[in-house]
Amino acid sequence: MFDDLDDAFDERQPQKGRPLHRRGKKRGGSVIALVLVVLIFGGLAGAGYFGFDRLRDRFTTPDYAGPGQGEAMVEVKTGASATSIGNALYKEDVVKSAKAFILAANDNPDSTGIQVGFYKVKKQMKASDALLMLLDLGNRVSNKVTFPEGTTSFDVYKILSKETEIPVEEFEEAAKDPIALGVPDFWFNRSDGKSSSTKSIEGFLYPDTYQFDPGLDAKQLLQVMVKRFLAVTTEIDFVKKVESKLDITPYDALMVGSLVQSEAGIAEDFPKVARVIYNTLFEPGDEIGYRPVLRLDVTINYGLMLQGKDAKNSGSLTEAELQDARNPWNSHLNEGLPPSPIANPGKGALQGAETPADGDWYFFVAIDKSGRSAFAATHAEHEVNKAKARANGAL
Repeated sequence: MFDDLDDAFDERQPQKGRPLHRRGKKRGGSVIALVLVVLIFGGLAGAGYFGFDRLRDRFTTPDYAGPGQGEAMVEVKTGASATSIGNALYKEDVVKSAKAFILAANDNPDSTGIQVGFYKVKKQMKASDALLMLLDLGNRVSNKVTFPEGTTSFDVYKILSKETEIPVEEFEEAAKDPIALGVPDFWFNRSDGKSSSTKSIEGFLYPDTYQFDPGLDAKQLLQVMVKRFLAVTTEIDFVKKVESKLDITPYDALMVGSLVQSEAGIAEDFPKVARVIYNTLFEPGDEIGYRPVLRLDVTINYGLMLQGKDAKNSGSLTEAELQDARNPWNSHLNEGLPPSPIANPGKGALQGAETPADGDWYFFVAIDKSGRSAFAATHAEHEVNKAKARANGAL
């Protein structure tokens, strides 16, 4: 075969006077040799085509060489592909071409782990370095904000304002329309006949730790918290359990949840405090004089806060405040549930409100400094518990 290949590439000129086909006997062999050459080199070219194509992409795709400079902010949206991320990076001059990022992502199996959010990166980076920055959650930009369980809307606005520098007034304005923030209208139905024409956002701003994306305005921030509230109440089947087992509206139970969150000292007592409230409101007996009056100082305090005043410890409330009939949240005087929730309850308090404990209690008092409460069915039992509380320095 190698002789035939030599003949096929023999570039010697024919001698004068001699015919060109003097080697006719090998003409067929030369043709075969040419065919073999084509097949051999064609096969090699075919086998290396894709590798070559990839190398060509590397050499022809624009890409920055350096580590980058300055700063840029890039958002990775939900469901974003390598192409859409690459386009976003290119738009901010982070990478020289979207294609360079796509190639880098294809080479790195970890690229599928890029999380949704905003990232602080550099401009004019090598695409593979930009990818690594997106994979590092340390470069993810967010406002991490924690709201303790039982935080009132007033304090939610203050906390958000401090973290975002958005004025409190903008949150107050956005909160005037809870429906626009995502609260379904049915949530404001009551079973006691009291009017809820003035809808309050209180109770719907779920207390949790949030990673807020930068750039959200007051309305959008509150919408995130409302969305979380709806997710949690769906998770614990709040609406269905309340309507089927308690025969009241979800809003009634939400108000009870806010009272439970504000009154109970420990989570273990949430269902018991809820039972005291339900017994008082819906199962009145001789021990409360047949008047469904809760007599909770926390409701008076909420009314004071609505007036722009500071909340007080129970012992600091004046007799005038305790007897102020103009305060709709005065549960010492007004029967039934207050006009709205008085705080934003967490999951435990909501579960206590939807599934109260079994018991015939009408009274409770914090019995020690840990916050644990003692429960009683009669005034006499309650007085004994109060004496214990005083002895323990809890009252």
